Amino acid sequence: MNRKVWVLILLVFAQVSSTGAFSEEGAEDPFATFDIQSQTKWVDSVFYSHTFEERLGQLFMVAAYSNKGEAHKQAIAKLIQEQQIGGLIFFQGGPVRQANLTNYYQSISKTPLFIAMDAEWGVSMRLDSVLQFPKQMTLGAIQDDRMIYKMGEEIAHQFKELGMHINFAPVVDVNANPDNPVIGYRAFGEQKENVANKSVAYMKGLQENGVIANAKHFPGHGDTNADSHYTTPVIKNSSEYINDIDLYPYRKLIDEDLMSVMVAHLHIPSLGTKSGMPTTLSKNVVSGLLKEEMGFKGLVFTDALNMKGVSNMHKPGEVDLLALLAGNDILLYAEDVPKSKRLILQAVEEGRISQEEIDARVRKILRAKYWAGLNKSNKIETGQLVERISNYKSNALIEDLYAASMTLARNEGDFLPIKNQDLLKMASITLGNGGHTFQKYLDKYGDFKHFRLPRNSSSASYNALEQNLKDFNTVVVGVMNVTNSPRRNFGIKESDMFFIKKLSEKYNVVTVLFGNAYAAKYMDDLPNVLVAYEENDYTEKLAPQIIFGARPVDGVLPATVSDKLRAGTSISYDAIDRLGYSSPESVGMDSKVLNKIDNVVNRAIARKSTPGACVLVAKNGKVVFEKAYGHLDYNHSAQVTDETIYDLASITKVMSTTQSIMFLTSRGLVDLERPLGFYLPELEGTNKADLKIQDVLMHEAGLQSWIPFYTKTLTGGKWSSDFYRTEKEPGYTIKVAEDMYATDAMPDSLFKWVVESDLRRKPYGKNKYDYKYSDLGMYLLQRMIEKMIHQPVNEFLSQNFYQPLGLNTLTYLPLEKFDSDRIAPTENDRIFRKQLVRGYVHDPGAAMFGGVAGHAGLFGTAHDLAVMMQMMLQGGEYGGVNLLDAKTVKVFTQSQSAQSRRALGWDRPDPEPGKGASAGKMASKASFGHTGFTGTAVWADPEEDLIYVFLSNRVNPNASNNSLLKFDVRTDIHDIIYQSMTFSVKNYALNEQN
Repeated sequence: MNRKVWVLILLVFAQVSSTGAFSEEGAEDPFATFDIQSQTKWVDSVFYSHTFEERLGQLFMVAAYSNKGEAHKQAIAKLIQEQQIGGLIFFQGGPVRQANLTNYYQSISKTPLFIAMDAEWGVSMRLDSVLQFPKQMTLGAIQDDRMIYKMGEEIAHQFKELGMHINFAPVVDVNANPDNPVIGYRAFGEQKENVANKSVAYMKGLQENGVIANAKHFPGHGDTNADSHYTTPVIKNSSEYINDIDLYPYRKLIDEDLMSVMVAHLHIPSLGTKSGMPTTLSKNVVSGLLKEEMGFKGLVFTDALNMKGVSNMHKPGEVDLLALLAGNDILLYAEDVPKSKRLILQAVEEGRISQEEIDARVRKILRAKYWAGLNKSNKIETGQLVERISNYKSNALIEDLYAASMTLARNEGDFLPIKNQDLLKMASITLGNGGHTFQKYLDKYGDFKHFRLPRNSSSASYNALEQNLKDFNTVVVGVMNVTNSPRRNFGIKESDMFFIKKLSEKYNVVTVLFGNAYAAKYMDDLPNVLVAYEENDYTEKLAPQIIFGARPVDGVLPATVSDKLRAGTSISYDAIDRLGYSSPESVGMDSKVLNKIDNVVNRAIARKSTPGACVLVAKNGKVVFEKAYGHLDYNHSAQVTDETIYDLASITKVMSTTQSIMFLTSRGLVDLERPLGFYLPELEGTNKADLKIQDVLMHEAGLQSWIPFYTKTLTGGKWSSDFYRTEKEPGYTIKVAEDMYATDAMPDSLFKWVVESDLRRKPYGKNKYDYKYSDLGMYLLQRMIEKMIHQPVNEFLSQNFYQPLGLNTLTYLPLEKFDSDRIAPTENDRIFRKQLVRGYVHDPGAAMFGGVAGHAGLFGTAHDLAVMMQMMLQGGEYGGVNLLDAKTVKVFTQSQSAQSRRALGWDRPDPEPGKGASAGKMASKASFGHTGFTGTAVWADPEEDLIYVFLSNRVNPNASNNSLLKFDVRTDIHDIIYQSMTFSVKNYALNEQN
């Protein structure tokens, strides 16, 4: 080895040795800092500024609340000022209230206070208004322990923001007893290695970010059937078993520099505890086992001394002394500090414990305080505190944790993920209250009928529900309101399970357990079981995604729940390229920037550019933004929701006609170079026969932009009796609007008028028509398509696109499927239809066509449009179904014209830098999409794997209102979406540098 390297190593060793990085006994000090001389100086200055009696206060931490009144505040203040207590453990309250109290308490304390909390799943375990991380049993199902570290890191951030220093977590109990009433879901599971690995990850996430971790409940509370809050549990396991199982995680943690341990109130005869002297008070356990045998040099905390597991046997003050004599460093939840101090002083005088031993513990506490940064005054800044500790980053991490925990315990015949929804008749049942989010997200993946079965259901209710299910073949069951009480069967009703088992004999049944994993024992003979561990918005959104393959599943059951479902059970599968739902941060976008969309849309509504709107953003196959704004009309008759169905107007061109042409082209049935007359012989001898299909798609076929054909059917501004009737009658069956029926010959008349229409003149000196956006070509293409497929285009699309993709709302003639209340109204048409148009296509020509036309007529939600665009981004594949040829998709979405920005059917951004045309200026030039006259837009960017959908009914009540276009609402939103990516990337780069 290089001589200089040896010298450097020796110098470092000498420095560490001389500055006291090792304790007096020679063992490593977990609280030694790099500036150990400054640390020692500070510890000495604080230590010698107190009398011995005052120093005793450092041994105590008392309970504090931020949801109690002035009397409680003053009682705590009195203990701080008169007894010089060492710290506080906060319980229930709110973040800002606690921060204000912490600032006050620290300001009146002679020695900085340790501030601690039981925050096993983050500070939401005690505080309101804060995001909640998953419970440890949920985390135990995750295979990637790095995610647990990230959670510890984020919880450490919460602690630092709140001026706290010690988290009484993780729970490192190996939960060997399924009937454990107090640990259970709070443990990582029953496998010691899994518990140890995840405990180490959690601990490091905390400690490497400045917060002291605490392993509990020593020596192991995992194999009990009693709760130490109410009694003293007895553990009859041998010392060999305890050493092998319960102490295994502690040894791993201590090897990784664990800083503190909490000792439980347990009676364990094999470890030498005696009746009335549980482990907290046992010198054999605290000093002998933990400190000497296991070599632990960190802080030793008692569990709360007010718990019945110890307080039933000893009075306040007396129990504190006994705990101190056993070897504990800090007495938690002390109920009578003055009495405790008197008894400790008396014990010192009697020689039961030396002052030197107590002083050593006080010094250790002070070293820990220095390590935690308490040598500096740090006032908590309360401005936007809740936002800082419940931030978008936390939200994304929480979602990732729940997603990674989802465990497929049973999958009979590989039924999951569900693929061919169009072949299934699907229903869902929620057992108990809740499940609204679960059922809403099931609707994202197929056509569901939803039912609810209350917990107190009678046999008549079961029979009635079974009767309602007779027309279905697939039932998804959500088991809600699961409790954590093994004595009460976790809230599971035997009759409910019997009912599900009965259903599974007739139907494809998928059961999702939203709650305690141990409750899965009642479901171990069901065919398909997904364990979601907890019931909340995260899990209710995730479960449908996993059921339908929008997300992968690979969670592992962390505990044995029955002979059939043992610890380690895991059935995994990959995602199958369906749209999922996630947070912007999970795909590298910034929520704060995206939320600027709110301002743009709300301004548009305020200036009456549109009464309402829906905006959706998807990236990397995940919907990350989906919001509804405003109302269906200016009378505020109903609010817009993400399930509101809109008239898509010209988006029909790309979601209907263009899709059909792509379908036929993919299969070699259409040649884009051929003229229309090749496929429509009836055009022979007309000026339309020689128009090439590709020119029609690019709007370069010389067709007029738009012809108001409806004027041909009016006489003196009224409906001509040759064309319309107010009631349905033979020969007049095409419904144009309410109480308006057109002649059955109307479609042929329209087609004839299109064919007879003049072509535009070619530009001077040119042999090719220039670009002119036109509806007329879509009439011609629709006729061609329907002749080739031998069925109406709406039926063809439903069978070959919309149903296989699980799209329920993307449809022509929406009133055949949905109530009008769900459909946004369009124009109050005073000229043609003489009524408010709602549920009927707004475009007059399409309406005269019976609502099914090549250029207009489609209705749908933002979600269904996003699915279609995701299919396009994936080269014509979606959910394991191949709909289009990837080469065809590429050809149709690329620019094909030297005269315009247009692709085949699709619109594209302006090719000139800095211009966007119908797209945002920041959209990549590879983007493709389309807009609609009613105030709609849809765009996809293959370079960024990005989708943008904007839906509105800006034509309500008057189609002449063009302020949506005038104020660039749709394009401004598109640019904000790109800004959210740029901003996020910049933020990420800055964070990496720091």
